[in-house]
Amino acid sequence: MGHLITLATSSLNQWALDFEGNYERILTSIRIAKERGATMRVGPELEIPGYGCLDHFLEGDTVLHSWEILGKLLQSDETKGIICDIGMPVVHKNVNYNCRVIIHDGQIILIRPKMWLANDGNYREMRYFTPWQKHRQTEDHYLPRIIQSITGQLKVPFGDAVISTVDTCIGIELCEELFTPASPHILMGLDGVEIFTNSSGSHHELRKLYTRVELLKEATLKLGGVYLYANQQGCDGDRLYYDGCAMIAVNGRIIAQGSQFSLNDVEVVSATIDIEDVRAHRTKASRNMQAAASERYQRIEVPFALSEDEPHKIMSPQGAKSLNVAYHTPEEEIALGPACWLWDYLRRSRTQGYFIPLSGGIDSCATSVIVFSMCRLVAEAARRNDTQVIADARRIVGEPENSSYLPTDARELCGRIFHTCYMGTENSSPETRKRAKELGNAIGSYHIDLNMDTVVTAVRQLFAFVTGIKPKFKVHGGTNAENLALQNIQARLRMVLSYMFAQLMPFVRGRAGGLLVLGSANVDESLRGYLTKYDCSSADINPIGAISKTDLKKFIAYARNAFDLPVLDEFLNAVPTAELEPITESYVQADEADMGMTYDELSVFGRLRKVEKCGPYGMFMKLVQEWGSRLSPLQIAEKVKLFFFEYARNRHKMTTITPAYHAESYSPDDNRFDLRPFLYPSRFPFQFKKIDALASKLPDQSNADEAPSKKND
Repeated sequence: MGHLITLATSSLNQWALDFEGNYERILTSIRIAKERGATMRVGPELEIPGYGCLDHFLEGDTVLHSWEILGKLLQSDETKGIICDIGMPVVHKNVNYNCRVIIHDGQIILIRPKMWLANDGNYREMRYFTPWQKHRQTEDHYLPRIIQSITGQLKVPFGDAVISTVDTCIGIELCEELFTPASPHILMGLDGVEIFTNSSGSHHELRKLYTRVELLKEATLKLGGVYLYANQQGCDGDRLYYDGCAMIAVNGRIIAQGSQFSLNDVEVVSATIDIEDVRAHRTKASRNMQAAASERYQRIEVPFALSEDEPHKIMSPQGAKSLNVAYHTPEEEIALGPACWLWDYLRRSRTQGYFIPLSGGIDSCATSVIVFSMCRLVAEAARRNDTQVIADARRIVGEPENSSYLPTDARELCGRIFHTCYMGTENSSPETRKRAKELGNAIGSYHIDLNMDTVVTAVRQLFAFVTGIKPKFKVHGGTNAENLALQNIQARLRMVLSYMFAQLMPFVRGRAGGLLVLGSANVDESLRGYLTKYDCSSADINPIGAISKTDLKKFIAYARNAFDLPVLDEFLNAVPTAELEPITESYVQADEADMGMTYDELSVFGRLRKVEKCGPYGMFMKLVQEWGSRLSPLQIAEKVKLFFFEYARNRHKMTTITPAYHAESYSPDDNRFDLRPFLYPSRFPFQFKKIDALASKLPDQSNADEAPSKKND
């Protein structure tokens, strides 16, 4: 028999600055790990204060309170007899570091600072922390007096070292360090480290999990070893949803996986592995030649064995074979990720539910179905007797703590906490009104149907009284300026009415508190600026603000069957329209016609602009190759110029856009993710001239016969 070791990693739903709540969740995860026989437990990045503290990491209070919580953990009996890898900020020689603190039996073994920081996209770690640059070196860190009094230690090692137990060797990585080309685990593994930990604060994006899984497998395939991946889970106070999915990999195989989307506050993933499998995997001569020449790491010795001499201990079944990693389809990700985020936001904001202006179009429909998905998840958790979910649901719906109420019926729960409202005008169609009402009935929301023509008319009459001019729609002979103003006032009044109803509907229904207003502008409309500033796209939060129209349609098609909502067929077949202009025999307003581009084209523009980092000229060059078989260079040039003109002149709208769930790599969210100006030379004179000059010279291949394929010799 080999040396069997039970290891545990975790996903925790931590909340920024919720020190007491975070402490309880950490302690619970350690307790569960020990109950499963684990001798080592790993938690997510910065789990004590919460990963999303942002500029609060610059405050001395955050560091002080983190030490105070660590002191409680050191004193707890739960942390005895197990090695715990815990995350918090540490100030060393007046420099702030993102650290892992390794503890065992009331002692601090090592403080390991992060060496490669996440500093792009949604992450600004170098704003708060400094990377540790003394690789393979440690220094003495003198502990705060509150910790000295608990551990009896004056100082502990601080830096880049590994931990040597009686029976194996452990190395630590932090989140981004796995994603870097020269990851620390490579050199640590060559120096004999057999178990690697990675504590992460990795957020959800559609289709992203595959990358994470492949990196974990690759980390131990050539190198050999056991890899424990922990991750933050849930909404910890911002636009991101951390999607958990704690995992354990051995020698290039995933052997244990946690859930990616869950309402659980604590989830522990464990496995019993044979460390001899790692040693057998490392017998290749080429690996050993590199290992023999590798530089040494300082080893911090711990008089503790992870394995036990237990003949009756049995290796986990999954330890002997690969696990079929569970991946969700993008449609399932949309159903689950934003729904979990909405639940965290609702319960932690201590409000009484959500309100949405339901237009009868696919965007507000998708948002409403996501809320219904949230209610389904809550109902499932209640049926499993999840006490935390039940307690939160009772408080939200206004039931006393000792009530017998169980939120096991998703439609019934939806009727208590979700309010939908169709705000019609004379420009609205019977079809959208009917679709909105039928959707409300299908999901069980508290639905309101109203006409707001009197409010719109009052504003028009006020303007006419003050100026002597009564503005007209274009179809009635008005100018473009009049037409746009009349559309915008309808949209902005919907925002005003939304907040009034959201504040008063609980009162109307005999309850206290208020509702959060949901926005429903998708990522493509935000990118193009096809929305009215301070209209009903202005809300408290937006669960679809970084999801494309294309993906939303696929989600609705999925939800139609998965949630048994046949009414969604009508939304899929409807032409997207704002319904802000009068409908005539010869004219019906349509979004894509208004925008001058399709939603599919917008998705392409968005990816090229953000992900591929293309300016106008670079985008034109790319699209000549991609679209040249169906469009001429001059047609492509016009599309690119129109997109950049509209994007540039509407960019200011992103400075006030509703905070949205981050789900897409080309999100234009100015506030966190997409740091670009909002005052542009919107005609891009130099760039557009260069595009026009090249487009006039390039041959038109759009009608050319497809060239024969070239075969490799």
